[in-house]
Amino acid sequence: MDEKEYLEQRLEDQIGWYDQKSQWNQKYYKSLTIIQMGSGVAIPFFTSFIAASNPLLKIIVGLLGLTVAIISGLLNIYKFQENWIQYRTTAESLKHEKYLYLTRSDPYHSENAFQMFVLRVEDLISQEHSKWTEKQMKPAGEIKRPE
Repeated sequence: MDEKEYLEQRLEDQIGWYDQKSQWNQKYYKSLTIIQMGSGVAIPFFTSFIAASNPLLKIIVGLLGLTVAIISGLLNIYKFQENWIQYRTTAESLKHEKYLYLTRSDPYHSENAFQMFVLRVEDLISQEHSKWTEKQMKPAGEIKRPE
C-alpha cells in the first residue's frame, strides 16, 4: 500500500468511522440523558397531584420512575458518554497525525516519514481498540474497592 492509498483507504476511513461513531454515541447519550432528567423532574411534579380518586397519575408516576431506571441502566451498559469521548479523541488524534504528516512537521521531516506515520497511526488505532476491549470486559457498574 503506497502513501496515497494509505491516506485515502485506511486513514480517512478510520477518521470517518470514529467521527461517525462519536456523533452517534453523543446523540444517544444526550437524548437519553434529557429524557431521564425530564422524567426525573416530572415525578415530584405529578406526585403532588396524586389523589385517591386519580389512578392515572399513579400510573404516570410509576412509568416515569420506570423510564428513569431503564435509561440509567442503558447508559451504564452501553457507555454512550465514554464511547463518544473516546471516539472523538481518537478521531482528533488521527487528524492531528495526518496534518503533521502532510505538512512534514516534526516528527515527519525525515526520510522514513511515511513508515513512522503508519506506525503512529496504527498505534493510535490499536490503543483505542485495546481501551474499548478493556472497557467492555468490565461488568456494568463495577465497584472499585479502596485498597
